[in-house]
Amino acid sequence: MDKFVIEGGTPLHGSIATSGAKNSALPELAAALLTDEPVILRRIPRVRDIRTMERLLVDIGSDVAEDGEQVTINTPKILSPEAPYELVKTMRASSLVLGPLVARAGRARVSLPGGCGIGARPINLHLKGLEHLGAKIEQSHGYIEAVAPNGLKGGRITFDRITVTGTEDILMAAVLASGESVIENAAREPEVVDLAEMLIKMGAQIEGAGTSTIRVNGVSKLHGVTHEIIADRIEAGTFLIAGAISGGDLRVTGCVPEHVAALTSKMIEAGVRITDEGGGTLRVQGGTTLSPVDMRTEEFPGFATDLQAQYMALMTQADGISFISETIFENRFMHAQELIRMGARIRLDGRQATIAGRSYLTGAGVIASDLRASASLVLAALVAKGETVIDRVYHIDRGYEKIEEKLSGVGARISRVD
Repeated sequence: MDKFVIEGGTPLHGSIATSGAKNSALPELAAALLTDEPVILRRIPRVRDIRTMERLLVDIGSDVAEDGEQVTINTPKILSPEAPYELVKTMRASSLVLGPLVARAGRARVSLPGGCGIGARPINLHLKGLEHLGAKIEQSHGYIEAVAPNGLKGGRITFDRITVTGTEDILMAAVLASGESVIENAAREPEVVDLAEMLIKMGAQIEGAGTSTIRVNGVSKLHGVTHEIIADRIEAGTFLIAGAISGGDLRVTGCVPEHVAALTSKMIEAGVRITDEGGGTLRVQGGTTLSPVDMRTEEFPGFATDLQAQYMALMTQADGISFISETIFENRFMHAQELIRMGARIRLDGRQATIAGRSYLTGAGVIASDLRASASLVLAALVAKGETVIDRVYHIDRGYEKIEEKLSGVGARISRVD
């Protein structure tokens, strides 16, 4: 099992590139099932979840051809509208094929998703949405079965709570449903907008993506498309924090500054110097005394829950007490205990964490518990005195493309060992 060995204390300098967004690539790979024509996706990140989704598409009947950061998916026929447990047990995004399979094949059988143990991500929101579009749903033996032999019908879906994957799943189902569908309390994340733009290029009729109400007029057929995936805002945010926490001078290239505005505003408030140099480049300069700044996770355009763990690592280096409130997932402070092992002073009370800085962090043996927790431990290790060994880095491989190589390229003393 791979581990990271990190020797802390080296400021990061230079430029580090942002990959395509995993959380855009996954639904867009699933959306390729909606047409029998080739779909070409560019700027695909080479991370574990993407490889799992590509294997799933092949199992369903797609021909998947890779060429660097470009992937071509061709699905002339759905051979097996199923996502088996053994294939998707490590990936939450398996539920994203529900909508496309029911819309195109009239049937889907999908294992309940796996992935990070950070709390409930209720798939019932997807299922209620599909029922409003006319699908019949049954659940047994760990599988969801959805059938619509006569096709889906347009309907009105109001989510009880904002759900990104639920919005994406229903949006993909609605584009081939007959009549108009209205999705209310829809997620507004950039990844949802990116998916909608791809579907529109394929011939879908969609209005309102990026707002809380999305309207879809179903069409009978979609065609192929060439589409470039947006930058990964979570990776970009992680690198911005890496530059700040290490006391370095780092340029994060290929990102979309407005997608990380909630993070950068907090970092600037804390005393970090961040400059938008144009052309998708943000420059972060550390080395200043950090002030504690409270944070509360929220749906976009609020502070992303996927950056909460990384921000906690940064606040361990602030001069004073800060409070972090996690409102999205009920079990997303598992990294706190590992940070405490490194010397952080953190107290947990339900969904609120109190961080007392500035903590003098030292290297230790720690265990990654989920994808973003892994990133927070890497960040803490960059500033810790001595050697940190992070176990179970397969979690970080699910969402970060060659992170150790990227960080090494800007001066981090990090290596992967087995």
